Amino acid sequence: MFQTIQLFWLPNQHQAESCALEAARILLKHGVRPLLPGKAGKDAVPELLLSFGGDGALLAAAREAIRWDIPLMGVNLGTVGFLTEEEPARLEAALEEILSGRYTLEERELLSAELPGHEPALALNDVVVSRGGYARLIKVGCRVNGEEYGTFMADGMIVATPTGSTGYSLSAGGPIVEPGTDCMLITPICAHSLQRHSSVVSSRSEVRLTLQADRVQSALLQIDGQRNTAAQAGRAGQ
Repeated sequence: MFQTIQLFWLPNQHQAESCALEAARILLKHGVRPLLPGKAGKDAVPELLLSFGGDGALLAAAREAIRWDIPLMGVNLGTVGFLTEEEPARLEAALEEILSGRYTLEERELLSAELPGHEPALALNDVVVSRGGYARLIKVGCRVNGEEYGTFMADGMIVATPTGSTGYSLSAGGPIVEPGTDCMLITPICAHSLQRHSSVVSSRSEVRLTLQADRVQSALLQIDGQRNTAAQAGRAGQ
């Protein structure tokens, strides 16, 4: 049984905060210590993280769960909720099942993204190189395990996990992939060529994207749609 559970919601999300405080009341009733945002590591080390909100909140919470190497469950208060597991109406029943040990853990693949001059970052959904505020298409070279994969004139390129297959990659025409599949998806965004479909490669592959300088000098690198970094032409990210 869990003794300490971290609660997470995004700032100014009042419905999420209200639901999280109700979860705290339920946990206290069962003798479990709830930790409010920012308290992990200061007051105690959590054993489980509960996210309240939509998929965006869960992706933000995932960074904390990865840091503590603990399970993560999302309570859906958003509009889509592809990633979140439970609904607010089932909050008490779900928490009682968890505290009674009636749950299963599901492992998900992560992407490790590296941009020269920056710290490596982990992504649960996807890594995206896009044209950002530029009106022109960008030219992106792609290599998989050192082998030439192609050069794309496009709005950008998405490298996604199976979890992220229902996100930006799906909007760009990529397939939906079962979360347990051992693979990554490479999906061009509005490619100006016949190479406009997704490709599936092994999750153990190294995908290297290089922005070509003959179009624009910089692009935007996004990690899970939340962390944004400028990528310079001629510098490869993987």
